[in-house]
Amino acid sequence: MRLLMIPGPASPDHRVLLAMSRRVINHRGPEFKRLLEEIQEKLKYVFQTKNPVVILTSSGTGGMEFAVGNVVGDGDVVLIPSMGFFCDRFARIVESYGGRVSWIPVEWGFPVKPDMVEEAFKKESNVKAILLVHNETSTGVLVRDLPEISRIAHEHGALVIVDAISSLGGIDLPVDRWGIDACVTGSQKCIAAPPGLALVSVSERFVEEAKRKKTRSLYFDLEAYLDYMEKGQTPYTPSVPLFYALDEALKMIVEEGLEARIRRHRKCSEAFYKAVEALGLEVYPREPEYRSVTVIAIKVPKGVEAEELRKVMSEKYGVVIGGGHGRLKGLIVRIGCMGNVSAYEVLATVNALESSLAELGYRIEEPGRALAEAGKAL
Repeated sequence: MRLLMIPGPASPDHRVLLAMSRRVINHRGPEFKRLLEEIQEKLKYVFQTKNPVVILTSSGTGGMEFAVGNVVGDGDVVLIPSMGFFCDRFARIVESYGGRVSWIPVEWGFPVKPDMVEEAFKKESNVKAILLVHNETSTGVLVRDLPEISRIAHEHGALVIVDAISSLGGIDLPVDRWGIDACVTGSQKCIAAPPGLALVSVSERFVEEAKRKKTRSLYFDLEAYLDYMEKGQTPYTPSVPLFYALDEALKMIVEEGLEARIRRHRKCSEAFYKAVEALGLEVYPREPEYRSVTVIAIKVPKGVEAEELRKVMSEKYGVVIGGGHGRLKGLIVRIGCMGNVSAYEVLATVNALESSLAELGYRIEEPGRALAEAGKAL
């Protein structure tokens, strides 16, 4: 069996997979109501919020569309930094609802910063929202200035909508304290449940804005979800086995403790970066302090084909990593450092990476040093 080290889905624990084998229950009955209430309590802990967290039977992109579609309509101006592939996806969703995207120009590999956001607000009036990808999965860049950016947006009367699909549960993200109006994540990444559920926290400000919007999606109508949550239900048939799995994954987070989980992710990422440097490889994000904790994006060295490297790692060493997205295809590889990641996964991946590079003709100056440096960090 291969070790899955892509930037999501992360491999669920056996406890989570076993939970999915429970019998299907009536999603309009008291058992499901209790399950939903228990999940909601644990989600608020992970999101660090007092506000409701909507659970959608959809992918993370469905959560992004839910957040956009409930507040953005014809002619609404939305700010989006051009940081990577998933920022572009946010823009396509905005345009599909008739909104107008005002880009904040950011070169791929760099983060958006507060001064850029302030400048963008000066150029545009009546901005409905700023849409941010907290952890750009395609480039391995983390927006560490999110609290300051959120403050600026609120000063200008704009909503703050955040894609935290590859960060929430692995990187500290106190939703309420940072003033995030809608925070989107997926079940399959740092939470380490199977794919298929999108989770979206919504602030009072976001709910009020959604109520003022005249037209919304039928399936992604916020008011319908909030109404049904009061009854302990979802408006449309949920994937009950995935709700069981989510509940078990959240139990594991509570047992570990959110702070400890975030600390584990950080330590594992530090080990990866130490190993990458020891191999003489270049990390794709240009500024070290903005490197992602959960997605390790590495430039492929000259003379090595990205897909060949991934193939050797998978077929010979049993470790599966991700390739580049969009314009970065063939230029970088990406390692997922999320979910249940531990010293074992880090060291196995580093060993497979070094061995595969050597087989493909890349000169390793000090064989074994990468493993040693990763071990020290761990």
